[in-house]
Amino acid sequence: MPPYAPAAGRPAWSALPAGLRGAVAERLGGPVVAVRPAAGGFTRGFAGLLRTADGSAAFVKAAAAAEHPHLVEWYAREAAILDRLPVGLPVPRRRFTLHASGWYALGVDAIAGRPPASRDELTAVASAYVDVAAALADPPAALLALRPPHLADLARDDLLRWGDVAAGREPLPALSPGVRDRLPELVALESRLPAYAAVAPGLVHGDLRPDNVLIDAAGRTWFLDWTWLCHGPAWFDLVTLFLGYGDGPDAGWPDADLATLLGGHPAVAGTPPDAVDVTLAALAGYLLTTAAEPAPPTASPELPAHQRRNGERALAWLARRRNWR
Repeated sequence: MPPYAPAAGRPAWSALPAGLRGAVAERLGGPVVAVRPAAGGFTRGFAGLLRTADGSAAFVKAAAAAEHPHLVEWYAREAAILDRLPVGLPVPRRRFTLHASGWYALGVDAIAGRPPASRDELTAVASAYVDVAAALADPPAALLALRPPHLADLARDDLLRWGDVAAGREPLPALSPGVRDRLPELVALESRLPAYAAVAPGLVHGDLRPDNVLIDAAGRTWFLDWTWLCHGPAWFDLVTLFLGYGDGPDAGWPDADLATLLGGHPAVAGTPPDAVDVTLAALAGYLLTTAAEPAPPTASPELPAHQRRNGERALAWLARRRNWR
């Protein structure tokens, strides 16, 4: 399983204001009789599957507007995106949004499923992503009207960190001697990401991790948590998906298998030959430097450990791909 088990320190359903719980129950059509809190994630808002006596259910996220305004903004943005994603995609749709007792809540379709837990299941997720990538390659005008950001701009503004490390503006992360000597190469690799991303006309999920994917009992893949939709290349989503897998490149999964999945995937066709390396370099630098920073108030205290783990994984994967010693 992906290593996303630590909880985010979320509030319990019973700790939410009575007015909010009543408003959610009204939208669900009856009192909530069963609550299954989200097991993982990295934000401090409430998140859980709620069910009523008659079987009505929804997955609900909620945050206090005064305490966590950024979470409220993110949930509202996800609601707007869900309303505008192309019809037919395997995406939980918005059931309701509401304001009550100083809180904001988003309810979406309840999907009974689990994250991918094997190489075969992750391969199935990658196959299901073909339809998502194709639908977002020419996105509807209503979705574009939300003015999603561009990955190229996000990279220039925040993602590229090795240049700052080389210039002394960021502390040097703990690196093996062989990788430390590659700092100029890391700077050169990550610097190509904005140009590579800028030419992509479509949209991508932007945060495609295994815990943002569910496989239901029928084997269908569902893609969740669409807050970070942005303009960018589909191969970026695939790299972040594979990077987050618990049995990924640094845990015994042969690189040849990953190369086959990536190299043969329609979303990768026509991309620069070093696109994966460029993405891994950028992600490694961003994750390793942010892991050294305090977690923001909206985030779980487990976030830095998650960032460090995946940053190290990205760097190890990159080092093997480039035969660094």
